[in-house]
Amino acid sequence: MQARKTIIRLFTTFLQFDSDKAIGWVTDGRLRRNIVNSQVYSSEIENSENFWVTYWYKQWQDNPKSLAKEHLLAYLQETCYWVASKTVKNIYSPQYTVSDCFQMMIARTDKVLKGFKPEMGFGLKNYGSAIFSSELKELLRQEQEIDICTNWRLLRKLTQKRLTESLENIGMNSKIIERYILAWKCYQMLYTPTQRTGTRKLQKPTLQTWEAIAELYNNQRLKQLPTNTPECSPEIIEKWMVASAKAVRAYFYPSHISLNVPHGNSEASRELIDDLPGDEEKSPISQIVIQEEKLAREVQQDRIKSVLLTALEELDEESRKIIQLYYGAELSQQQIAKKLEMKQYNISRRLSKSREVLLYKLAAYCKESLHISLNPPVLDYISTLMKEWLKLKFNPPTSEMEN
Repeated sequence: MQARKTIIRLFTTFLQFDSDKAIGWVTDGRLRRNIVNSQVYSSEIENSENFWVTYWYKQWQDNPKSLAKEHLLAYLQETCYWVASKTVKNIYSPQYTVSDCFQMMIARTDKVLKGFKPEMGFGLKNYGSAIFSSELKELLRQEQEIDICTNWRLLRKLTQKRLTESLENIGMNSKIIERYILAWKCYQMLYTPTQRTGTRKLQKPTLQTWEAIAELYNNQRLKQLPTNTPECSPEIIEKWMVASAKAVRAYFYPSHISLNVPHGNSEASRELIDDLPGDEEKSPISQIVIQEEKLAREVQQDRIKSVLLTALEELDEESRKIIQLYYGAELSQQQIAKKLEMKQYNISRRLSKSREVLLYKLAAYCKESLHISLNPPVLDYISTLMKEWLKLKFNPPTSEMEN
C-alpha cells in the first residue's frame, strides 16, 4: 500500500485495518471539505506539508476541541503505523498486534501535541515518532506486568500517584479518593506477605489482617480526614481495595476501539470517526505570517541538522561506529560489544559520552542562536529529538507500507 502523497490525503485520511493488516485509507468527509475550503485562500502554498502542520497546530492551540486536532491525528497515522510495526516485530511477543499497538498510540496523541514545540525547528512526525515509541514501550511493559499480578500484589506495587490517577480516571471525586488512599496506605503498612519477595501471585489477606487494616484506618481517619468521615468495616476496606485494583487495570490496560469501527444496523452505518467533535474551521488567517514562520523554521531545521552533523563528525571513528550500530542497526549494547570485541560496560560508557557531546553541542546552539532557556524539560525535549534524529539518519523509514 502506497504512502499518502497529497496534502488532502495526508490531513484527511485514516488508516484502516482488517484483523492485523493495514488494508487502505478511509477519508473523513468533514476534514476533506474543511481543508479544501481552506486551500481556496492559500493556493500558492497548498502543497507545503509544513505549512499545514503549522496551521492546524496553531488552530488546535487556540481551540483544542476544533477539527484541527483531527487533521493532525490524520497526519500522524503513518508515524503510528511504523512505530507499532517496528515495536511488535523487534521487541514484544506475538500477543501484541500492530493494530492493537496502533490504537494505543493514537489514544495518546494529546501527549504528543502538548509536548511539541514547533519553534524549536523540529518536525511533528519526528517528535511524534520518539514520543509514541517511548509511550508504547512503557505501556506494554506496564500491561504485561499488571496482567500477571494478583490484585493484592498489584496494590503493593503501586505508587500513590498511579493509584490517584487511576481513581480520577473512573470519575471518583477527591473526597472519596482521600479515603481510598488512606485505606491503601494502611493496607501497605499491615499486609506483609509471607511468600518470597517479588512474587506476582500474592494471596488475599486473611480476615485478621483486614480487621487490623480497618482498625488502623479508623484511627488514622481522625487525623487525616474530615471530622465527619464515617468508620469503615473490614468488608468495606476489602471492597475498596478490589475496586482500586480494577481501576488501575482499567487505567493502564484500557480496551482500544478503532475509529473505523462501524456502528449502527444498516449497510450505510456510520463509523465512529464520523462523530468526532469539532466545528468547521474558518479559512486561514494571517497567511503571510504563517508562511514566514514556516520558512524560518525550515532554516532552523537546516542549521540544527548542520550542528548535529558537525558534532557527529567530530567524534572519533569508534564512537561513530557504536552510534551507527545502536541507532541504525538497532543492536543492543551486548550485541555491539560482541561485534566490536569490546566489553559491554565500555560500549555503554562510549555511547553515553557520545550522546552527551551531541546534546551539549545542540543545547549550546539552541541557547545561543535560538535564545531558548535550557531548563530540565527543554533539555529532555532536545534529547528526545536528538535521539530520533540519530535513528532517522542511520535507519531512515521506507517509503511504502507493507500489507
